[in-house]
Amino acid sequence: MYSTPYSLLLEFLIFKEEILGTSYRIREGIDLTTNQNTLSIFALGGVNEIGKNMYVVQYGDEIVVIDCGGMFPDESLLGIDLIIPDVSYLEENRDKIKALIVTHGHEDHIGGIPYFLKKINVPIYATRFTLGLIELKLEEHRLKGDTKLIAIDEDTRLEFGNIKVSFFKVSHSIPDCLGIVFHTPEGNVVHTGDFKFDLTPTNNQNSDIHKMAEIGQNGVLVLISESTNAERKGFTPSEQMVANHLMEAFLKADGKIFVSTFASNVNRVQQVVEACIKTNRKLALLGRSMVNVLEVAMERGYLSVPEGMIIEASEIEKHTPEKVAVLCTGSQGEPNAALARLAAGNYRDASINPGDTVIMAASPIPGNEKAVSRIIDQLFQLGAHVIYGSGSTTGMHVSGHGYQEDLKWMLTLMKPTYFIPIHGEYRMLHHHRQLAESVGVEKGNTFIIRNGDVVDIQGGVARQTRNVPAGDVYVDGISVGDVGDVVLRDRKQLSEDGMLVIVLTLSKQDGRIIQGPDTITRGFVYVKNSENLLQEINGLVKKSVEELLAENIRQWNIIKQTIKKTVGQYLFQQTKRKPMILPIIIEI
Repeated sequence: MYSTPYSLLLEFLIFKEEILGTSYRIREGIDLTTNQNTLSIFALGGVNEIGKNMYVVQYGDEIVVIDCGGMFPDESLLGIDLIIPDVSYLEENRDKIKALIVTHGHEDHIGGIPYFLKKINVPIYATRFTLGLIELKLEEHRLKGDTKLIAIDEDTRLEFGNIKVSFFKVSHSIPDCLGIVFHTPEGNVVHTGDFKFDLTPTNNQNSDIHKMAEIGQNGVLVLISESTNAERKGFTPSEQMVANHLMEAFLKADGKIFVSTFASNVNRVQQVVEACIKTNRKLALLGRSMVNVLEVAMERGYLSVPEGMIIEASEIEKHTPEKVAVLCTGSQGEPNAALARLAAGNYRDASINPGDTVIMAASPIPGNEKAVSRIIDQLFQLGAHVIYGSGSTTGMHVSGHGYQEDLKWMLTLMKPTYFIPIHGEYRMLHHHRQLAESVGVEKGNTFIIRNGDVVDIQGGVARQTRNVPAGDVYVDGISVGDVGDVVLRDRKQLSEDGMLVIVLTLSKQDGRIIQGPDTITRGFVYVKNSENLLQEINGLVKKSVEELLAENIRQWNIIKQTIKKTVGQYLFQQTKRKPMILPIIIEI
């Protein structure tokens, strides 16, 4: 079938797929050069990670962006508030962008929107509840009046030139979640959004399985599907399980009840409200995000709360403990969230007392385990009855993401020719590929990509041979993108070994040392216990500078570099530490 060059090329590509997990298809007579008739799919965030989701579908000169999330930093990114996707490719192609479509309202899908809009202002399409959460962010960044917000639902149909868009409803841990179908001249591309198959959802927002089956019958060229729980066997438990366990805990509790969960989990909040009705308790909300999200949910009809049930935080202590429940943020151990402040005993309007019940109605996100454990210890020290642990242990939490059988079900309904697993770390994507192959996706038709890798499809043939710029942009206060690897490296060095400031005053006339050197230390050594070491440093600096001046070397940069090198080598020999050294030269 193949000529000798094709055979060699095919062998090479098969070898590359086995090593890298990337698929290629070669057909005789087909030009795979990217042109105006090429369908391109890639991620700017959300692959090989769980967070800052952003995906792009492009056909020729038409681009549609899916989601724009943020990701919270781990402890290694000192001082960073938020991580958002690098959108430099989209900036360069801003005239081609037709829309930003948002699948649902979680932070990892909407957290980067204000920063994106400051660079590229495009219409945003999202469901009513998701738009409400986006509006909160736009108001905070003073962008609401400048942005076109368009409400959509599962029956909406959009058209952007050669790209036509339709939707289908999916279940998740937040209301109003959608999957997306892109109808292109090359074929249909399906993005599932975050999903699970919950046959008994507490909000009656069932996945539209019949519509999914119809989409699959009509043909799916590419399925883009989330992989968060691809390692977990079985089906994701129903949210109804949590409702039963919450009610049981409320009926048994004697004192106040504190429930900590994600503010966006409106389904869980509704379960708490139902438990409060059953046990005749008032409900207080602690945490700015909890108050804001629930205001949106109630205003738009996604949360039903009896009139008079919600009380202000300042009213908590005015009621008997058996008549109060508190919903609070902080389930992930955030140091400034309501639960952390309650655990530390410094929340102004409320306190946790012996006999009170605290329910952790969320599982720690990987990386947050230590912070959560620290808070749980503090709660026990306060004498509280704490219900915590994984959802399967306590029944107080179930995931909003599909387990293996959910993922296989989606694959079976869609029957895609090509498959791109997303929203997961590499091992999760790998497991998802195996699931796809187990239900009929042809081996070699799955693309495990990285952020920036582009899957091009032309004439029904898919390949991945190029990439676009992608990476992390750090938000630090009001600064966006100003903090890079060099700054983070300096912060890390300061946090580990501290710093030394060496001040030296020279004569402008003849260059001689007038005063100093004087050494100031912060975070390196305790001055009173290290006077001899500091004197040695001053002597070493003085000697080095005098030798340079004797050779008529007066350039400040050379003097500073010599001080840093000489002192750095000496300190490492004496202490095995590498503090940051900042020479300051004053010329008078």
